[in-house]
Amino acid sequence: MFSFLKPAPDAKVKVPAEKIEGTYRWRQTGVLLSICIGYIGYYIIRLIFTTEQNDIMKAYGFTTADIGLVMSCFGIGYGISKLFMGALSDKSNPKWYLATGLFVSAILNFGLGATRNLYMMMFLMLVMSVAQGMGAAACQRTVQLWWGKKWRGTVYAVWSSAHNAGAFVCVAVVQLATLMFTGSIAAVFYTASVVSIIIAIFIVFAGADRPATVGLPSVGEHTGDEVVLDDGKATAAELTDLSLWQIFVKYILTNKIVWAITLTSMSLYLVRYGIMSWIPSYLTQFKGFDPGTAKWLVGIFELAAVPGVILMGAISDLLKDRRALVCIGCVIGLLICLTTYFFSTSHIAIIVVLLIMGSLIYAPLTLVGLMVNEAVPKFAVGSSTGFMGFFQYIFGETLATALIGILVAKFGWIASNTVLYSAAGLALLLLLYIAIHEHRVAKIVAADQAE
Repeated sequence: MFSFLKPAPDAKVKVPAEKIEGTYRWRQTGVLLSICIGYIGYYIIRLIFTTEQNDIMKAYGFTTADIGLVMSCFGIGYGISKLFMGALSDKSNPKWYLATGLFVSAILNFGLGATRNLYMMMFLMLVMSVAQGMGAAACQRTVQLWWGKKWRGTVYAVWSSAHNAGAFVCVAVVQLATLMFTGSIAAVFYTASVVSIIIAIFIVFAGADRPATVGLPSVGEHTGDEVVLDDGKATAAELTDLSLWQIFVKYILTNKIVWAITLTSMSLYLVRYGIMSWIPSYLTQFKGFDPGTAKWLVGIFELAAVPGVILMGAISDLLKDRRALVCIGCVIGLLICLTTYFFSTSHIAIIVVLLIMGSLIYAPLTLVGLMVNEAVPKFAVGSSTGFMGFFQYIFGETLATALIGILVAKFGWIASNTVLYSAAGLALLLLLYIAIHEHRVAKIVAADQAE
């Protein structure tokens, strides 16, 4: 029944040598469009509840604690899902895996629009999170399979910007549905589902499995790309006979640098969701913003990050994969911007730092996602993505939604400020450790090239 999710076999007919370069570029274009537009679809579904939180509280009589509980159900389920669904992606056809997760998410999103029951919403969010866990791992595995290190930072940053574009498109879908269906909350959920189903169909036609399945040489053969592991050994393998558990133990659980990158990402996720998830409530309740303006700022915060994320990804390529150094600069800037966001009373200043913080948060989040993939063989990319995602959402997003919602209800918004400062500081310390590891890897690569 699910045989279509299995990896496709290598093509029997190979692309002629003189056509490989052109065919590679053509296929890469389709693959990049499929994962970028596909992940926009995932985010349209994921953020509907966030953008509609004020209207839902008003219409359904929910409190900030109720909203935080629903969002935390997604975070908890998504974190667990990413651990298992990420590992399964290593044994899958990433094109079909990506499309299937989006289609199932869209169907479940119809259910969210059809209920006003808090507990049913919590249940649907939990189940939807399982399907959503199929998205990032499939995309990240695809990037590792189709691009070598020379361009991978830039390409990964372009894909990662789909997170941000998806948030903006989500707000646009919300506004369009609100205008078309006279403010119906249910219609907003239904419209988002229809849009995402159309995107899922596009993924099937534009995407592809490994290069070898369409007659091309692997990216390792085509570019000489290899992964330098934590023990200093290099590998270019794309598939393995190891079981999922063997992969997990050997390349994830006992890998110190994977742990360091994962905890960095968890801390940055706490900052990301601690800001983004509460923009509508924080700006209206504490900073005096108009509710309509605050809702749009969720999308603007995300969209404004796109140029900065792509630029930082390209800079990390130019620095010969020294991605932690770029992250360190971003986090230092983030700490400065957080101070303005928390303590300024100027609406203009707050909007400006929101625009800047988008890049300063999402650029390091993008790069640590790439770094954890580059710390393991290509056949363990989904497992590394899932492992990191488990910590991002079980601890990062959950603390940023449920815990911050509860703390704010009890102590006010100063509690949120303290949590976000602490998380950013921890990320900075971990990045310093990772930068030292990067320097060691660079020396190993240089020594190999000298031989």
